[in-house]
Amino acid sequence: MDKSVVEIEVKAVLPTSGGCAVFLGDDLKVFVIYVDQAVGAAITMFMHHTPKPRPQTHDLFADVLTALGAHVQRVVINDFSESVYYARLIIEASNELDQKKIVEIDARPSDSIALAIQQKAPIFIAAHVLDGVEDMSDVLEKMEERGFQVGDEGDDLPEDGE
Repeated sequence: MDKSVVEIEVKAVLPTSGGCAVFLGDDLKVFVIYVDQAVGAAITMFMHHTPKPRPQTHDLFADVLTALGAHVQRVVINDFSESVYYARLIIEASNELDQKKIVEIDARPSDSIALAIQQKAPIFIAAHVLDGVEDMSDVLEKMEERGFQVGDEGDDLPEDGE
């Protein structure tokens, strides 16, 4: 199997009737991952550096990583099967002697994306997964032309799994 990856970024987060549509991609292709409302809100807050009155779950996880001398190095969306995306959260940890350790954890793409944005870590997708997803560039472009931005209603988008 091809092990190559493509770096992608979050292009937009739009609310849907069942949560949020997260548009991800590069200059050539955009695809959508549907996430629950809470994670969609977290991604949006991290993208816009919105202050929160109290730490949320992703903040807690990031604080624990920091306390352990670790940080999110990168995220890789590595598979798509039966309408569900899969991801790996790659964490780099250093001990008191500055010895490095890389830990790879199976994680939901939504949580991984939120943590990557929060910690300014790159997001990648396996090339074979990107090749297999539907290109939603035109849908995102039409939404932008209609003036949709984060926080607007996007209930006409189709729902898929995460």
